[in-house]
Amino acid sequence: MHDPVLLKTILSNFSPSPGNNFIDCTAGEGGHTIPLAKAVAPNGKVLAIDADSEQIANLKSNLEKEKIENVVSAHGNFKNLKQITAENSFPPADGILFDFGFSSWHIENSGRGFSFQKNEILDMRYDPTDKSIPTAADYLNSASAQDLEKIILEFGEERFAHNIAREILYARRKKTIETTQDLVNIVLEATHSRGKINPATKTFQALRMVVNNELEIIKYGLFAALDVLKPKGLIATITFHSLEDRLVKGILKEWAKQNIGEVVNKKVIKPDYIEIKRNRRSRSAKLRIFRIL
Repeated sequence: MHDPVLLKTILSNFSPSPGNNFIDCTAGEGGHTIPLAKAVAPNGKVLAIDADSEQIANLKSNLEKEKIENVVSAHGNFKNLKQITAENSFPPADGILFDFGFSSWHIENSGRGFSFQKNEILDMRYDPTDKSIPTAADYLNSASAQDLEKIILEFGEERFAHNIAREILYARRKKTIETTQDLVNIVLEATHSRGKINPATKTFQALRMVVNNELEIIKYGLFAALDVLKPKGLIATITFHSLEDRLVKGILKEWAKQNIGEVVNKKVIKPDYIEIKRNRRSRSAKLRIFRIL
């Protein structure tokens, strides 16, 4: 189980106590779910949602090891939060957590091509059971040059987007793009870059985001959260890059203007030096908390 980001800060703001009910919309292996469940036991519950059925299996295994029985696990996408809470007869929540980062498990163990450091099939779907979602390879082999350039520029903020899109089209005429190494080679050919940061980083981010429709789903999830919270309930969001953070910040600011609630932390909360040293993955994390009226 990976080290949960900003756990102490989330717990101190949620102040979970016996009888409270919380929702973890991105439960993963249970890094945030398990401490919340322990804090609200015996009468409180945690609804743990994850889009990845393999992660739900990992979560259930960890719950069993910890002998935790007050977690309701649900395989599903948090864009369907209202439906998932209704299906599980889950009561209005005291707090809802969204951790928008993809987990280290996806990089290290999923085998779906999330990382350019391993040569794997380019899948990148969080939910490979959903056959309506095209894989990353499907997208690369079918998208137009204009669409490829647009998503690499917008979602990857990649200055070589035009060159990379053009190189993708050239490469797929010769052979189908199938693996992470295929894509890395394309990016290297397009950029001729050999800097400290792998030049494929931004393209991989863009591709993952478009495959999983990440920004749209964040919007759906946040608005759905308003309908399943108790009065004075809290929404906590953890973002890991500027596109996510700008989106979340804008939504919360607009809600405050509309008197839906208030932003709890006027300044974004970041991990301290000690946490970053212990968990390098946390270095770009930003926590925002909103309380509804």
